[in-house]
Amino acid sequence: MSSEENAMGTERVSRLILKTGIPLMLSLLINSLYNFVDSVFVSQVAEDALAALSLAAPVQVLVSALGLGNAVGLNAAISRALGERKPEEVRKTASAAIFLAFCAWILISLACLLGVHSYFDWQSGGNETIAAYGRDYLSICMLFSLGQMGQWVFDRFVIASGKSGLFLFTLSAASITNLILDPVFIFVFNMGTRGAAIATVIGQFMGLFAGIAINRRYNREIPFSFTLRPDFRSVATILRVGIPSTLVQVLTSFVTVIMNSVLLTFSSTAVALYGICARMMGLCTVGVHGINNGLIPIVAYNYGAGKPERIREAFRWAMIDSLIFYLPFLAVLLLAPTFVMGLFNASEYMNSIGIPAVRLMSLSWLLSIPGLVVAATLQGLSLPTPGMVLTMLRQAILPVLLALVLRTFGSLNLMWLSFVLAEGICIPLSLWMWKNSQGRLILNRSEK
Repeated sequence: MSSEENAMGTERVSRLILKTGIPLMLSLLINSLYNFVDSVFVSQVAEDALAALSLAAPVQVLVSALGLGNAVGLNAAISRALGERKPEEVRKTASAAIFLAFCAWILISLACLLGVHSYFDWQSGGNETIAAYGRDYLSICMLFSLGQMGQWVFDRFVIASGKSGLFLFTLSAASITNLILDPVFIFVFNMGTRGAAIATVIGQFMGLFAGIAINRRYNREIPFSFTLRPDFRSVATILRVGIPSTLVQVLTSFVTVIMNSVLLTFSSTAVALYGICARMMGLCTVGVHGINNGLIPIVAYNYGAGKPERIREAFRWAMIDSLIFYLPFLAVLLLAPTFVMGLFNASEYMNSIGIPAVRLMSLSWLLSIPGLVVAATLQGLSLPTPGMVLTMLRQAILPVLLALVLRTFGSLNLMWLSFVLAEGICIPLSLWMWKNSQGRLILNRSEK
């Protein structure tokens, strides 16, 4: 551990950014392909099926929010207990996390039974075909979400103990299973969106089983067992840390619901297109997000060590590397949007609205880089609140407000422009936050 800490404070920053960021990129890439492949295969069924997946997306974000909150909380709690060499605390926290995953699955299943039918009646705009596709897909994903909730937990066990390379095996098990089974259930068994959902949940359970096996065999620092009587102090610790992350995801989900409702006033194809763009963003920005996830511990370590110049250098290199990793995707999206839309079996109408949408959204993702780098840096400097405010402005508040205003002009292209404008408005705010916060905090830290 001392060797790793020493590298954080001494290794050339340009190399360190890549060393920490690239493994995270790979994990994000695998996860993004998971959703991307689902959309590509479902698009071959029908455009209405693709629209149904877009309408299901915000509910899936809500489901993931429960898993993410548990994962973030357990990661912090277990890492701290390991650092303090308290094996009993590690065991209690691990068992509490498994208990919370089980509780999350129960809540999700109840929500499915009570609300999925009504949700699609509301969001489908009276299109019963879309509603039927959506109910088939989302009901299976929610009722069998135990695999997803469990996979979140066992993935974070290996990350918390510093064995993050093993994380790729659980993700790979899930994604490869889904990739193989998607065409089998969708086309061979002719099950449509129901088949896509079955392939997804089987993949998630494979990820769960792989996580259990890997932790049992290679991560014995974290003993775990299932119990219905967990240590409630450990439960409270996990929730205290994880709830803010859950709330951010919940707000993001509501934003997607609002945008879907607005886009449905234009056409169901516009809703399907928005879902395509969301999945493309996940794939095209893996490099950006990998670099920024890797930036956080570098900033945190050097802040603690009182090395402000290394923080400034890490900030600069994160900005440069994020641009470098995104530019090839930007070139494809700007120069070959027809090819991109062709992956989703786009109709003539979808192509006509999709080509300008892809180009505008690709520009918004380019403009998002300063905000992402600044938010990650603020998190590393133990300033999560301004970082969260910046994220909410960029991803939720401004896009929705601008979309509602621009909708009055009756142009679908202006809806996509709202994302570009939101990111552009936030760039000077991002840089101001960075200059203001890092200058004050680093100076105070270096004086201690």
